[in-house]
Amino acid sequence: MARIEKGILGPVSGTVGTVVGANWKGINYIRSKSAGKRSSSVEQLDQQLKFSIGVNFVSTMTELLKLTFKNYAVKQTESNAALSYTMLNAITGKSPDYEIDFSKTLVSHGNLPNATAPAATVTNKAIHFTWTDNSGAGLAAATDKAVLVIYCNNFNQTIFSTATAVRSDGSAIFDLSNFSGYNAEVRIAFLSADGKDASNSIYLGELMVS
Repeated sequence: MARIEKGILGPVSGTVGTVVGANWKGINYIRSKSAGKRSSSVEQLDQQLKFSIGVNFVSTMTELLKLTFKNYAVKQTESNAALSYTMLNAITGKSPDYEIDFSKTLVSHGNLPNATAPAATVTNKAIHFTWTDNSGAGLAAATDKAVLVIYCNNFNQTIFSTATAVRSDGSAIFDLSNFSGYNAEVRIAFLSADGKDASNSIYLGELMVS
């Protein structure tokens, strides 16, 4: 029950219908009564599901993203920037059957040129990367580090290397014995020798590790 301590024009203390009167630090005020907890809308649930799927993927590569997404992260962490990109560009399907289109994801984002004609094949449980050296094209330098990235959906795990090869090598081999018998999503990018610039990653396909 509400009380009006000084007549009809006095402060209200308590609840009157949908209005609540109260006092905070000597200040009398009224506010609307809370409508209680409302159930989440379909749109909110869909967004939560997409967010969960995106986080599940991006969280596997936090250390990589600190190197390859820092120029794209403005007033946010590299992982949050990558998550935002993934949710905007790579979540496909209809509710509730959403999934990631790995060909539309980026695990590296920047202005450094990627290599020309990159490709990947599997031999003896290892990914063999090849590319055409395009050193001197724009910011591309012979000393740029090849960023080799493999994601295995079965294990929800990402492994990567920035120390296997440089742009001028034109090829690299990445052992994937731990993923033997499973599919791997393969990508390549490049990182400048000083680590300040990165290229956009290129998706090279889903390969069976055998």
